[in-house]
Amino acid sequence: MAVPAFDDNYIWLIQYPPRRRVAIVDPGDAEPVLETLGRTGLEPAAILITHHHGDHTGGVRDLLAHYDIPVYAPEDRRIPAVTHVVRDGDRVELPDLELTLEVMETPGHTLTHVVYHGDGMLFCGDTLFTGGCGRLFEGTPEQMHRSLSRIAALPAATLVYCAHEYTLANLGFARVVEPDSAALKARRAAAEASRARGEPTVPSTLAEELDTNPFLRSEDPVVVAAASNFAGQALKDPVEVFATVRHWKDTLD
Repeated sequence: MAVPAFDDNYIWLIQYPPRRRVAIVDPGDAEPVLETLGRTGLEPAAILITHHHGDHTGGVRDLLAHYDIPVYAPEDRRIPAVTHVVRDGDRVELPDLELTLEVMETPGHTLTHVVYHGDGMLFCGDTLFTGGCGRLFEGTPEQMHRSLSRIAALPAATLVYCAHEYTLANLGFARVVEPDSAALKARRAAAEASRARGEPTVPSTLAEELDTNPFLRSEDPVVVAAASNFAGQALKDPVEVFATVRHWKDTLD
């Protein structure tokens, strides 16, 4: 379940439908979460944090004032009230949800960013976005490219639950990179229709991202050619292509 927060954040509530318990992913603001829990009768079982930014952690302490639940997060002093530090390859057991999620370290957006995946779901914070990826505030292009490559190796049917409603803007840039892509044109039209109905465009599937997200397509000849044209020189290394496409988008934001 998506809980909208701020201008464009999504706080995710993971629920096993026969039960009323949920895990809360990246609660940047407690108020909309508390309102949703009160309205639906759901009860929190845990908090999962992907990275330290305030729009992902700002509601943790307020939620803990109401509920005594564990907080899973990467090792980072900037994240408040962590009870369980998670590292690459760890498994988060959520018995109330009959769910186990595996932790993957994905440095790039921040140095300590992690994602959680399992049961066909990926909660990826600000590493991978629908149609895009996070800015490199702390990490390097090499780190982010490797992180995205690891995500890209998950099953194509994986549902991508990112933390922001950035799809239309990201697809607009993707069409600058690949203007002749029929898949991009169709995805953009579908996303516009969803937003017109007031619906989230998230989650997507990893298959959609592999087909249309330029940050996962650094070896595609069309993306390589577009990045090379922007750079004014031939690019062959996928990391160089990724770094160029990321810089290209940064210049337009």
